[in-house]
Amino acid sequence: MTDEFQSNIKNLVEEFNFNGQKKFKLIVLFGLLGDFDSFEYAINLKNFIDNHQDKNLDIFAIAIGNKNGKQKFCKFTGFQEENLIVVEDNQIHNNLNVSRGLDIGLGGWINMLLMLSGINSFKTIKEVIRGYLGDSKAKQIYSEFDEIEVLKFLKFSGNSFKKVFGDGYLRPFELATFRLNNMNEIIQNWSSYILNEDYLPQRGASFLLNNKNQVIYKFFSNDVLGYSSNMRDPLEFLTDLTKE
Repeated sequence: MTDEFQSNIKNLVEEFNFNGQKKFKLIVLFGLLGDFDSFEYAINLKNFIDNHQDKNLDIFAIAIGNKNGKQKFCKFTGFQEENLIVVEDNQIHNNLNVSRGLDIGLGGWINMLLMLSGINSFKTIKEVIRGYLGDSKAKQIYSEFDEIEVLKFLKFSGNSFKKVFGDGYLRPFELATFRLNNMNEIIQNWSSYILNEDYLPQRGASFLLNNKNQVIYKFFSNDVLGYSSNMRDPLEFLTDLTKE
């Protein structure tokens, strides 16, 4: 890890007052607010916070977007508004050498569609398939008591997954259903979440810092639906913190 990179992270902490009160801090760079990864990652982080409120971690995030999009995003995902900064471009991402994603010169939409098809985003197809087939080595998303609404016209209980597929693992169609709900929210509020379509391919990154603001873990995403090194357990890298 270079001195320049460490210095850029410390400058980021100071610029946005990411001080926190706990032993560790996680700084997440989302792409656009309306990116699939931004929504999914934010919801997972919100759930982590809910389950470990008394633990050692503060979580902050930066995303490309505006104030209106930020409010909608936080209302939908549950991510804390005061811990999310929105910026109007990807300059911070570029300063930290975060992947811009594919760029063939035909605009953000084309680049994103190509990445969704697996071009320059090699893990995406595998992750999409996993969403439909399920994964015996990943945790389930919905409990039997959850009420699920898909596209405003299909409503069912989380118990439906249990009745058909059992429980205790990621069931077929479960992750796909979760992602479909996120996609529906993005499409319905497109102008709020997508500040500039040129940034659709922009990927994100995660930086875990100790109480001296030294980076002790980092991950740079290169793929759509690839915001973690282990998508079966995306927040695995935080697990040890909860044991202290």
